[in-house]
Amino acid sequence: MKLAIYRVGGVVLFIAVLFPRAVPAGQDEMKRAGLSTDSPLQTKTQKQNQTQAPEQRQEQDGQMVIRFIRDPDLAPEFAVKGIDGGTVNLAAARGKVVLLNFWATWCGPCRMEVPDLVELQKKYQDRLQVIGLVIDDADEDAVRKFAKRYSINYPVAMATDEMRFQFGGVPALPTSFIIDAQGRVVQKHIGLRDPELYEMEVRALLGLPISARVETFEDTGEIFLKHANRASELPGVDMTRLTPAQKTVALHRMNEDTCTCGCQYTLAQCRIYDSACRVSRERTAKIVAECANGASKPNQKPPNQNAVPAQAAPPAAHP
Repeated sequence: MKLAIYRVGGVVLFIAVLFPRAVPAGQDEMKRAGLSTDSPLQTKTQKQNQTQAPEQRQEQDGQMVIRFIRDPDLAPEFAVKGIDGGTVNLAAARGKVVLLNFWATWCGPCRMEVPDLVELQKKYQDRLQVIGLVIDDADEDAVRKFAKRYSINYPVAMATDEMRFQFGGVPALPTSFIIDAQGRVVQKHIGLRDPELYEMEVRALLGLPISARVETFEDTGEIFLKHANRASELPGVDMTRLTPAQKTVALHRMNEDTCTCGCQYTLAQCRIYDSACRVSRERTAKIVAECANGASKPNQKPPNQNAVPAQAAPPAAHP
């Protein structure tokens, strides 16, 4: 069980949940940019004021850079019933670029990006497949009405908890996965993103001209939590006082020990999934302190520097 804290207007709600609920992402950035987190639409000027996504950057010469995963993993297969009664799966979209969007009708940022996803699907309909997977929203009839109201032109289905875990956890909404034509996950975006970024990524994967340079990076848990063991740094974990050898031991322990907050992840995975988790923050800090003092295992005491070495036993007497 985890204690989830939500702010609705001026009221703070404390809700105990058995499964980590995704929360709307990017609301602080939206407020700073003058966007309403409740409005389903945003103006062109508001979109231009959005905070630049960390998945892209602008070089000094003005050229944009987009990033894709090096040696990407295949996307987990799934097959679920869509809100229209048909089957929604990735297999049917093989050969196309896929934008897999986890969202909910109650999520303001999710509602704001739906019109952009509709336009993107319309523009690249023969070579792109947008798929909407609804989580934390049990009212399928409400989802169906929402899809009709916003003229959603791509498949929408209710996601299961298993699907959520298969895709490495969905801590916030919206969360979108970019999948190439070979069915491999090449990027993950959390929160509201500029639709131009999505289009640039789609065009790059389709081999169409773009005004940006493409770079690659290694997934160290940012996309799939199973790769957290590749990370050399973890959110909120200060390992600067450790030697390289001590740091290796500390990271190994963080990838071996399970967090007890209820997330079912390792400590390293929990730090990536939920950097605000107090349990994993305190436990990883304790591991760092133990490793700094020379202990490589829990409850192992550091060697006594003042101890006198034991004398070697005398050789056995020969008859």
